[in-house]
Amino acid sequence: MNEELSEKTGRIVEMLEREGLDAVLLNARHNFAWLTCGGTNGVDTSRENGVATLMVTREGRRFVIANNIETPRMLAEEVPQACFEPLSFTWQAEKADGGTVAKTALSVLRPGAAIAADIDIGGGVPTIEGKVAACRHRLTADEAVRFRRLGSDAGAAMRRAINRFEPGDTEIAIAEKIRHELASAGAVSVVTLAAADDRIKRFRHPVPTANRWQRTLLAVTCAQRGGLIVSLSRIVTLGTPDDELIRRTQAAADVFAALRHATRPGTTGRELYEAAERAYRAAGFPDEIGLHHQGGAAGYKTRDWVAHPSSGEAVKLGQAFAWNPSITGTKVEETCIVTEGGTDVVTASPDFPLIAAMIGGTEYLSPGILSL
Repeated sequence: MNEELSEKTGRIVEMLEREGLDAVLLNARHNFAWLTCGGTNGVDTSRENGVATLMVTREGRRFVIANNIETPRMLAEEVPQACFEPLSFTWQAEKADGGTVAKTALSVLRPGAAIAADIDIGGGVPTIEGKVAACRHRLTADEAVRFRRLGSDAGAAMRRAINRFEPGDTEIAIAEKIRHELASAGAVSVVTLAAADDRIKRFRHPVPTANRWQRTLLAVTCAQRGGLIVSLSRIVTLGTPDDELIRRTQAAADVFAALRHATRPGTTGRELYEAAERAYRAAGFPDEIGLHHQGGAAGYKTRDWVAHPSSGEAVKLGQAFAWNPSITGTKVEETCIVTEGGTDVVTASPDFPLIAAMIGGTEYLSPGILSL
């Protein structure tokens, strides 16, 4: 962990030097998880803010700032004590003054120090989440190992859940089975979608309902463990899928292949969007790109940024991406890591049908349709 923590601290220090800042405060739960290599400052899941804040200074010092309720557990369970200096205050002081965190941070810095935060923490501190996000975009070697394991476990959990689906299950019951299998792997589904039959065609984000599965099912999860998040979708049918579903799923797989082929270091989000746009057009579905985003960079958020006509973000070696092209009635989604040789899918499900698409002599495999 120390090597990973040192690398991340170095990235932050470089950012602080570029921005002319003395320190940055990290309170957003995804950034807390990133810097602590898997810790959490979350208690109330309805809030984006965490109960503890990390601070990194331009000199590379690391602090954990929290009230007296949270400090003991942070040091015991969530941050390596030898790597973070504690700064604590009473919970009464925090309730009386919304700028307590900022004032506590400034108390150990030089007079007039310039600080910023990743999220609104009060006290008039400016926010620079975009600058912080750039620090975490490239997975470290250890993160990549954890990310691959999470992807493998999530793909396997989804397959086990599918084995438990029953004709007539409600979408709510299906979602619960997905969550249960992920929990058995120590993961949490931060997004769980399920659409049975006509709802697949009507909604791109089908929050589960009491609608019962009769013929065709779309199951989706964004699985989180140690702060890292992978995304995947699967299409399942009772009996042989009809020709139109097969045609549309193949088309979505062609777009997925085009996106993977274009996901190379230096490629911009705009160029990725244009690659998808060309693929939709070639597949005979030019208007579908306007009905949903195609996915984008991933890691500690379901998407750090999505590919769109104006996006200037560039792909980095070692970065994670989740692509999710959809055509009305079907969807293809997997998560991958950018490598020297292209992209490696990490969320494949065992014993699940695959669809092949060839681009430039390279074969790209996508999840197909599982018939039960």
